[in-house]
Amino acid sequence: TGAKIDVRTETGRRYEKRDWESVLTVQGQTGAERCKDRDKEGNFDALRDLDSDEKNQIFTISVWLRQEWYDLRLRWDPNDYQGIETLYIPSDQLWKPDIVLYNNADGDFVITLSKKAIVHSDGKILWEPPAIYKSYCPIDMEYFPFDMQECFLKFSTWSYNGHEVDLQHVCNGTDTGEEIVIQRGIDLKDYYPNVEWDVINVTARRKVKFYPCCPEPYPDITFNITLRRRTLFYTLNLIVPCVSISCLAVLVFYLPSDSGEKITLSISILLALNFFFLLLSDMNPPTSLVIPLIGKYLLFIMVVVTASILVTVYTIHINLNSPTTHVMSPWVRRVFTEIMPKVLLMKRPEYEKKPQVTVRTLTGTEVRQTDEDADWSEADTSQESDYPSTHYPPEVMEALKGVRYIANQFKEGDMETTEERDWGYIATVMDRLFLYIFTTTYFCGTFTIFLYAPSLYDPREHMEPEDPNATCQY
Repeated sequence: TGAKIDVRTETGRRYEKRDWESVLTVQGQTGAERCKDRDKEGNFDALRDLDSDEKNQIFTISVWLRQEWYDLRLRWDPNDYQGIETLYIPSDQLWKPDIVLYNNADGDFVITLSKKAIVHSDGKILWEPPAIYKSYCPIDMEYFPFDMQECFLKFSTWSYNGHEVDLQHVCNGTDTGEEIVIQRGIDLKDYYPNVEWDVINVTARRKVKFYPCCPEPYPDITFNITLRRRTLFYTLNLIVPCVSISCLAVLVFYLPSDSGEKITLSISILLALNFFFLLLSDMNPPTSLVIPLIGKYLLFIMVVVTASILVTVYTIHINLNSPTTHVMSPWVRRVFTEIMPKVLLMKRPEYEKKPQVTVRTLTGTEVRQTDEDADWSEADTSQESDYPSTHYPPEVMEALKGVRYIANQFKEGDMETTEERDWGYIATVMDRLFLYIFTTTYFCGTFTIFLYAPSLYDPREHMEPEDPNATCQY
């Protein structure tokens, strides 16, 4: 309308962007009466969206950066212009405080999208441009995937000191002496919840810093955003498969001691864990400062599986021992065949009783073996009446020697078989012992590692857009 054109024409005559300092001098000030910076997260009047790139340690946030300041040159009396109190003027035609993101990570330190500013008749200017900021955020992966991250965005003017532009937060805060703390420093009313992160806290802090080069103060406003990772995705796709495969490691000791598949199963589990390690290294930043929680668990399981392979090799070796290669110590026999089975609640099956072997000589004398420790002998030599042994024909004597030799061979074979069975039973007892040890170690280590994450005990609820506390008080 004609009134708006008149207002713009009149204010334009009195306004020139480059004449900022001269106008302020005339008004008796050294800077803007006030420059207010609000939050950033979807509006800085409301957080819109956020994302975190853990591998590159970049925090991306989409906001409306609300800025308010007073320009004493842009004042008029609404009564002189048909009651017009506000104008919409392109921002590139106005002086603006050059507020930049100090910890920027993508090269664009300033707002690149021009947007019209709202100019009020009292000289108040409201500029609320949308912006996407990418800031450097050091990612602490110590408790991944049950981690919490705290990213910050530091804003300040690039060209003006605190006497020229007094940077303030638009919301009321608590003065601690060294800084002003605003507990709800970011407005979340238009925030779109992130699928990976929950917003736990948004705090703004105004600080004043003095540099050695200059006596003037330089205020800045730092927004701290606390995020807590949503763990459902990583639990289902990373932790559950990893724990399931790791459970198979203890089942190695449940296989028979003479089974060669014990080694095959252990090595297969070890290769599967290496795959998870490669997947984890691709997800996390290449840092050497800490080991992620899931990485600690994988290392723990790899140590357990490696130890199980070593123990399995030893038990298989014990199972294959024989009297011809190894002599069983009495204490080994007592500990692993008498004491440990009782402790482990194992009962050794009894062997069938040996059948009685009887050989009858020509004289009617019976030669028997009814006990393992007895030697082949004539059962009742006193019953030999008329035929002393020296009167046996040579053929009979040779036959008796052959029978005695065969009997001794059977006895030695039975003794070797018994000792081999003892070695096999010892291997079975050792497998059962290591089954209990590794199972206890596995479950204790698993619960200890995963329950160590502090975020599991954090009682704070995530902030919702409809939460009345999500908006700061002006």
